[in-house]
Amino acid sequence: MKNVVLGMSGGVDSAVSAWLLKQQGYNVIALFMHNWEETYDGCCTAEQDYDDVKRVSDKLGIPYYSVNFAKEYKERVFSYFLDEYKKGRTPNPDVLCNREIKFGPFLQYAKALGADYIATGHYCGIAHKDGKHYLLKAKDQSKDQTYFLNQLSQSQLQDVLFPLQNVDKTEVRRIAAELGLVNAAKKDSTGICFIGERNFRAFLQNYLPNQSGEIVDVDGKTVGEHIGLMYYTLGQRRGLGLGGTPDGQGRWFVVEKDLINNRLIVSHGDESVLMSRALVASGVNWIPDAPADEFTCTAKFRYRQSEQGVDVKVLEDCKIRVDFHEKQRAVTPGQFVVLYKDEMCIGGGVIDEVYK
Repeated sequence: MKNVVLGMSGGVDSAVSAWLLKQQGYNVIALFMHNWEETYDGCCTAEQDYDDVKRVSDKLGIPYYSVNFAKEYKERVFSYFLDEYKKGRTPNPDVLCNREIKFGPFLQYAKALGADYIATGHYCGIAHKDGKHYLLKAKDQSKDQTYFLNQLSQSQLQDVLFPLQNVDKTEVRRIAAELGLVNAAKKDSTGICFIGERNFRAFLQNYLPNQSGEIVDVDGKTVGEHIGLMYYTLGQRRGLGLGGTPDGQGRWFVVEKDLINNRLIVSHGDESVLMSRALVASGVNWIPDAPADEFTCTAKFRYRQSEQGVDVKVLEDCKIRVDFHEKQRAVTPGQFVVLYKDEMCIGGGVIDEVYK
């Protein structure tokens, strides 16, 4: 019987993944990761999550362990997160968490426990052909999480199982309810992994000093004051503290961050100032290889977005240029552009430059 070490988070997806793996004849071991140790407002969801892991594991009759990767997380993920915000960019640490923790130290720890495979509750699929490993979209397109796995390498995908590849979310909830699992109706986690639903600005203030400055419109007229450029993202409308516009043309929205002069540039009405036609991304990872030096595919510029047609040109130094078939709104430096060919996620990189 093959051994599978499953990353169990306390949520319903990984819980049902454990049951599915048992049904397939694997010897399943649950492993809970402590990636964050600090508490805010007296809240530490990790304790409750680990309690749920224990109760689910007992119900399913599988052993469970916990491991602390907080040091690795701060060094490999959180430091990057802060550095990006210092640069005025909007990072996606969940992508780095997968590459640097869940498929890094976790994978190594699982192998030390005697794992033949590791598994997670991600909604995605895996295929193997001619010694290459391919990351596939999930059956449940509304939950597909390949976006967050775009940085995984061939070695990281070699011995991985994704039990939810062909299972949709409603079926996961149904299975959990029928099994009487304690987390059958547990709310899905949202927000950045280590912040959750806490107040983001209050959290960030613990690590980065505020530097307030002017909010100006596209003509350079001062219309308000911002509390720090790191707290805003392109296209943002809420939380600007500007109220309505004098001419009644709708709410203000963020157009750009002027880092040199510490100014937040805003506009209202016509959103064409938010539209862009191309980007350059760096740190590009291919799963497994680039299809060609130049090719056409689809792409996502944020997780909650439908795929868009693009033309890709491979550049030197792990960079790509991506030209959009249709102009895109609020493409944001620091986020990931993720590329797709049919049902396959072929890779992605960090958005560095955007061309209007």
